[in-house]
Amino acid sequence: MLSGLMNLLKACFGQRSDRYVHNVSDSRGHQEGLLWYKDTGQHAFGEFSMAVVQANNLLEDQSQVESGALSSCGSSPFGTFVGVYDGHGGPETARYINDHLFQHLKRFASEQQSMSVEVIKKAFQATEDGFFSIVAKQWPVNPQIAAVGSCCLVGVVCNGILYVANAGDSRAVMGRVVKATGEVLAIQLSEEHNVSIESVRQELRSLHPDDPQIVVKKHNVWRVKGIIQISRSIGDVYLKKPEFNREPLYAKFRVREPFSKPLLSSEPAVTVVKLQPEDRFIIFASDGLWEHFTNQEAVDMVQKNPVNGSAKRLVKAALQEAAKKREMRYSDLKKIDRGVRRHFHDDITVVVLFLDSNLVSRATSALSCPTVSVKGAGVQLRPNSLAPVSADS
Repeated sequence: MLSGLMNLLKACFGQRSDRYVHNVSDSRGHQEGLLWYKDTGQHAFGEFSMAVVQANNLLEDQSQVESGALSSCGSSPFGTFVGVYDGHGGPETARYINDHLFQHLKRFASEQQSMSVEVIKKAFQATEDGFFSIVAKQWPVNPQIAAVGSCCLVGVVCNGILYVANAGDSRAVMGRVVKATGEVLAIQLSEEHNVSIESVRQELRSLHPDDPQIVVKKHNVWRVKGIIQISRSIGDVYLKKPEFNREPLYAKFRVREPFSKPLLSSEPAVTVVKLQPEDRFIIFASDGLWEHFTNQEAVDMVQKNPVNGSAKRLVKAALQEAAKKREMRYSDLKKIDRGVRRHFHDDITVVVLFLDSNLVSRATSALSCPTVSVKGAGVQLRPNSLAPVSADS
């Protein structure tokens, strides 16, 4: 049975290709200065929209939408996967997650022959372990990679169920129709792990009762050991394994007091929702969006405008807010180059996943599954064959 499942995965997704296309400017993705966007695409249960704007010298955000065979998933072998990876300290961890997390999820789902919270948590842990190995190998020549990490927000729609897993401070918000009024309300689906939140500070203090300095204020901002604001991530090995918290790592990353257990965790908080016909769309976004808009404001922008271009519209609105806060015009902000841009706004990634209730409730034939693999600032589309579609085709 397992070999048959693996053949189904290969038939629907095609062989994995290590060839990635960046800065695509064609019918599937467009570049507009530092903004990359895909206005609309089809996934197994509806449409999606995707956009990312770069602020750092190297883009530290990564993202993907995968649609097609995930596993047996109960009665249906199909699903849609969304990942938003907000890197910090460099792009390496987010890129690694973009290359490996979904592959681990498919493997564990096939082994279990279903999708589950356990499958998702195992995929996170396998990705974490893999990046640990990279850091260990590179430590002698590139020790600063130990201080690179990434928040990780994942959504999986499978067999009428939505799973949202989060480690860090990215956020997933659903737009749900209220039958009585027709109003679309914002429902936050993800739990955030930022020590600016009192409950997160309490959790850390309970996990480290012998360390009164586990969270401290620095420059009026709460931080773990005075260094980092998030309590969960993938990577950030320097705060998880003490053997990497020493010279030649830069002094600003080194913890003064020795520690014997990880200060940060990679375990995601997972929310499971049985989808209803009233559930219209989900916004997955890095914190660069949410620092400018409330959940309801973002949902209203999606609901009151066409599906086409939804993610780009949210990103542009965030950039306009960033410009307004600095008392400058959006047209002038767009002229500022990457690197310098980081003083005005963060890298921002948005994926809007629209849900067609008829497709969510109906099983799909293997011969008609709309298998797609899209990566932010790059796109790979695989039809039902073993060959990926090139950027030029």
